[in-house]
Amino acid sequence: MTDPQTPRAAAPEDLPGWLAPVAEAAGTITADHLTRFVPPPGSTPRRGAVLVLFAESADGEPEVLLTERAHHMRSQPGQVSFPGGHIDPDETVAQAALREAWEEIGLVPEEIQVFGQLPELWLPPTNFAVTPVLGYWRERGEVSVASPDEVHAIHHETIAELLDPEHRINVRHPSGWVGPAFLIGTDKELILWGFTAGILARLFDYLDWSRPWDTSRVRDLPAYMLQGGHTRADLAPNTKLRE
Repeated sequence: MTDPQTPRAAAPEDLPGWLAPVAEAAGTITADHLTRFVPPPGSTPRRGAVLVLFAESADGEPEVLLTERAHHMRSQPGQVSFPGGHIDPDETVAQAALREAWEEIGLVPEEIQVFGQLPELWLPPTNFAVTPVLGYWRERGEVSVASPDEVHAIHHETIAELLDPEHRINVRHPSGWVGPAFLIGTDKELILWGFTAGILARLFDYLDWSRPWDTSRVRDLPAYMLQGGHTRADLAPNTKLRE
């Protein structure tokens, strides 16, 4: 990998028309639009970053890249999230998000145009303050699992499929917490939930992209996604942030 210290920036006019509203939203959206949790005043959370990477499929369909956490991990096995991790002392949030994506799936940082970021969000159980970095992969290349200890699979999910009401559900954690989720993957049986699903669902709402869906559809989380998890699902977001 070449030096990722200066991520490519993208001006609004450099983005495709469908992505322009996301860039505009980055300038107006607040943490309250995305979550109930922000770092408390005076706190010193550990800081992390995730990469919300947009691209276009071979058919020209807008999509977002997601990764599936390795199934053998003791904490949150098999959960789906954005690439991401901790921020090193000498890094910006964008540099950290791109470095983690390189380490996890071999995404070349120089191919990504960073066009904004969402507000910093707090994960109480791990005391991580996470910044979602927005990136555009204009010339969508190839990626593969570079760190099998962390990543089981990579998913390119079209935004149309995510917004399809048939692929929207709520999930129920054994604690009783219920939250938004998406059915993804080739058979639409893999559940995207927690922190990542919450960001996408609320971002889609903010953009007015969401379509009406049956919120009475509730599915219990599969047991394999709960191993080593916290007791409160809303306080146990699936981010794959590493120590």
